[in-house]
Parts: sequence; C-alpha cells; structure tokens
Amino acid sequence: MSAITRGRALRGLFAVRGRELPVPVAPGDVVAEARDLRVRLGRRDVLGGPGGGVDLVVRAGEVLVLVGPNGAGKSTLLAALAADLDATGTSGRVRIGDRPAHDWSAPELALRRAVLPQAATLSFPFPVEEVVRMGRAPWAGTAAADEDDAAVADAMAATEVAEFARRPFSALSGGERARVALARVLAQRAPLLLLDEPTAALDLRHQELVLRVCRARATAGDAVVVVLHDLGLAATHADRAAVLHEGRVVADGPPAEVFGGELLSRVYRQPVEVLPHPRTGTPLVIPMRTGRVRTVSGGHGAEGDR
Repeated sequence: MSAITRGRALRGLFAVRGRELPVPVAPGDVVAEARDLRVRLGRRDVLGGPGGGVDLVVRAGEVLVLVGPNGAGKSTLLAALAADLDATGTSGRVRIGDRPAHDWSAPELALRRAVLPQAATLSFPFPVEEVVRMGRAPWAGTAAADEDDAAVADAMAATEVAEFARRPFSALSGGERARVALARVLAQRAPLLLLDEPTAALDLRHQELVLRVCRARATAGDAVVVVLHDLGLAATHADRAAVLHEGRVVADGPPAEVFGGELLSRVYRQPVEVLPHPRTGTPLVIPMRTGRVRTVSGGHGAEGDR
C-alpha cells in the first residue's frame, strides 16, 4: 500500500470514527415516531395541548402525507421528526431508528434522515451539480463515498435537472431551484425523507414527477413523509394520510378511509364533497361553490345565480 493510499485510508477511518452507520430496515419497520409530542411557542400550543400530545408512526416502504389547513402544525411536526426543533417548549418523545432523536449526533442524523425545507436559499452562486453533491457530505470517509458520482447523477436525472448542471443555482427559476433542492435530498440516500411542500413551486408535470419520485423511494424501502396542501395529490400518491387540525392528528390512515367530506369540511372550514374518481376510484375532494350558470330564456342567453 502506497503512502497516499494509507493516508486516504487513515482519513477515512478518522471521518467515520464516532459515527454509527445506519442498518438496513425491512418494509413496515418503524423508522421514526412521535409519542405524546407537544410543542408550545410563546403562549400558543402549536402541537398537542392540555388534552394530550401528537402520536405518529413512520414506517419503511410507505409514503405518509401530512395535510391540513395553514397553521395546523404540519411543518412543526415534520421538523420534530427531523429533530430540528429547539427542546425549549417541546415535550414528549421522538425516535429515529432505535433511539431518541436527540441521542444521535448531527453527523449520525444526517445519515438517517434527509430534510427538504419549504425554501432553499444559497448565499453563493454554486453550480447546480455542486449543490446536489452537497447531499453526499454525510457519507464522506465511508465506503458509501464511492457511490457519490452515481448518487448525484441518479438524483439529477430523477428530478430532471441534469440539463442545467453547470448553471449557477442563483440563476434558476423558483421551480428549478425546488427540484435541485430535492435532488440534493435524494443524493443523500438517507432511509427517511422529510419533505416540506416539495410541490409548492412546481407546474403540473413536475408536481407529478416529484410524487412519483417519492413513490419510487418508498418502493425501494425508504420512509417518505411529505407535507402537501393539494388533497388530490395526497389522495393519489399517499399510502397513508395524517390530517392535522389545530395541532392535533384527527385522522390517520389510507386516504380513501380518512378523506371524508364531513371531516374535511370541518377541518378546512370549507364545505367539500368527496367523490370517487370514475376510473381509478381515488377520492376527489371538490369544494362546494356558489357560482354563476348560463341559462337560456326565449332564445337569448342570460346568466343566473346558482
């Protein structure tokens, strides 16, 4: 072994020293969970409250979607599952893998969960490919570092950003930045993906693309938790949906079971109908609206209220 090779090996050993690498999990295994979770910010209970906290289980091999109106606690719950919340004002238990989330070091957490925040910002004009490659940082010094190039290429292909790999991140549109940020998360190849509104800035085609990517990762054995506002996307792509209302999980199960008109009308404070799609049977959530319809009277068109 040459001196250069020995030096690289020693640096690799040093980089992984003190880090416990993740172990494979089987479909259905619990990857993360919250028990009696309560989060209070100032005088407001953001999650849970005097009547009890939030319970949620995240399993390998499934897409779990968090839905609910603005302020319901979706992003806070996602941040808690990522162990990204300040302990002040937080109580209950959050586990990632086989131990409490805060028992993992930051490098060990980065090997176990990848987080996509609502907004992606960078202070320097890094090329797109370099931004995606940042997702590989947790694996530096491990045997998985040999997979860096393949992981970056696969993530960029999956999110359709390879064509502007050399462009600066700062020069991209909002939707393009969102896809690059997702590519960085995918390149991390963590077994738990936590995505906060990944479709918010995207057009129809790329909304479907992102949710298909989520499905592919779940099929490969990862656990995927996604915050969505679009109930149609949630109904189509989720294995489970957790409906949040005023800081509590009021329903948790397959969308076809939990997306009921009465529940959603109460949670969103908007009357809705839930109908099965005529071809797939997937629930369609349709707001009840008072609109204007065109009527015909005496051969002349006229508009009336309905």
